[in-house]
Amino acid sequence: MSVKQLFAPIAVDMQAVDAVIRSRLHSDVVLIRQVAEYIIHSGGKRLRPALVLFAAGAMGYRGTQHHELAAVVEFIHTATLLHDDVVDESDLRRGNKTANAMFGNAASVLVGDFLYTRAFQMMVGVDNMHVMRVLADATNIIAEGEVLQLLNCHNADVLIEDYLRVIRYKTAKLFEAASRLGGIVGGADAETEACLAAFGMHLGTAFQLIDDVLDYSADEADTGKHLGDDLAEGKPTLPLIHVMQHGSPEQAALVRGAIENGGRDDFAAVLAAIRATGALEETRRYAEAEAKLAIEAISTLPPSIFKDALLQLSNFAVERNH
Repeated sequence: MSVKQLFAPIAVDMQAVDAVIRSRLHSDVVLIRQVAEYIIHSGGKRLRPALVLFAAGAMGYRGTQHHELAAVVEFIHTATLLHDDVVDESDLRRGNKTANAMFGNAASVLVGDFLYTRAFQMMVGVDNMHVMRVLADATNIIAEGEVLQLLNCHNADVLIEDYLRVIRYKTAKLFEAASRLGGIVGGADAETEACLAAFGMHLGTAFQLIDDVLDYSADEADTGKHLGDDLAEGKPTLPLIHVMQHGSPEQAALVRGAIENGGRDDFAAVLAAIRATGALEETRRYAEAEAKLAIEAISTLPPSIFKDALLQLSNFAVERNH
C-alpha cells in the first residue's frame, strides 16, 4: 500500500495542515522563507502529522485544532532534520540537496531554530497545558537523543540496549508525542492516551530500524540518500552490532574498524559481512516485533477507518522500501 492510499481517510485534513504550514512559515526575513519552504516541501512522507490526524480521528474528533498540532509536529521534525544534516555533514536527503548544501550550515541551524520557536508559538496558541507539556518534554528528549547519538559515533562498544535507547529518544519520541496529541485533542482518557503513546513509540522504533536496514539494502533512487551514510558517519546501528556479536572474529574486527574510523573505504566488505551474518534479517525481526507491539497497543480502540489506517501504517513501516 502506498502512502497516498494510506492517507486517503485524512486527505482533506492533510490539505488543511498544508495550509497551516504555508501560513505559519511566513517571515519578513526572505532567507527564512526560502530555507523553510525548501525543506518543508522537499517530499517528506508527513507520517508524524498524519499520526496526529489518525489518532484524533480514531477518538471521534471532528474539529480543526488537530490541524494546528499536526503542523507543530511537522515543524519540530523539520527543525531536527535541518540540525541533523549539519551535524552529519549530509548533502542529500529525499533525493534533493540538503538545506545546508544549498544554503550553508549557518542558515540551516538558524532556520531550524526559527522553526522550533515558531512551533512553540503555535502550541502556546492552542492554550492547553497538557499539550504544551507533551511537546516540551518530547523536544527535550529528542535533543538528549541527538547528543546520545553523537556520543555513540565511532564507538564500536555500543550495546543493542544503548542503540535502542537512542532510537526511542531521537526518532520514536516524536512519533509517540504525535499519537498522544491526537488522543488529547480527541478527549481520550488517561489509559487510552497511554495506549496511543505506546503505539507511536513502537511504530517510530520500527520505522527507524527499517531505515537502518535500508541504509545497507535499498535503491538510492528510492531512499533519496546515499547508501552507507551511517557507516561513513561511524554510527553503530543494529546491523553492524549484529555482525560484531555474531560474525567471525575477522568480520567483527572489520566492522569495528569501520565504525571507529568512519568513511566508505570498507563499505563493500562490511556489506558482505552484513549479508553473510543475516544482520538485515535480524534487524527486520526487531522491527516486526516493534510493529506487533504497536498493533497490540491500540487493540482496545473502537473500530473505525482511522484505527484501520493506524494498523496499516504499522505494516507499512516494516514493508516499505524507502
